[in-house]
Amino acid sequence: MSDETCNGRITVKLDDLLHERRMTLTELAERVGLTLANLSILKTGKAKAIRFSTLEAICRELECQPGDVLGYQTFQELTKD
Repeated sequence: MSDETCNGRITVKLDDLLHERRMTLTELAERVGLTLANLSILKTGKAKAIRFSTLEAICRELECQPGDVLGYQTFQELTKD
């Protein structure tokens, strides 16, 4: 990868939101109309994309903003530790 493609990555913070709201991934999947498998792919950060309609449904059910679900880590933050 070049330096241009290695500057950071998008992170998904569903685990924290679900824990705070005492909700399971299964319950969220049912509420937003996604399969558990697809929501799990998103939760683990393996998804390549997310539809705005999916993000809207997640935000509606978790009563949060898109920035609460998604974050950005710089390359420097990723290589700390």
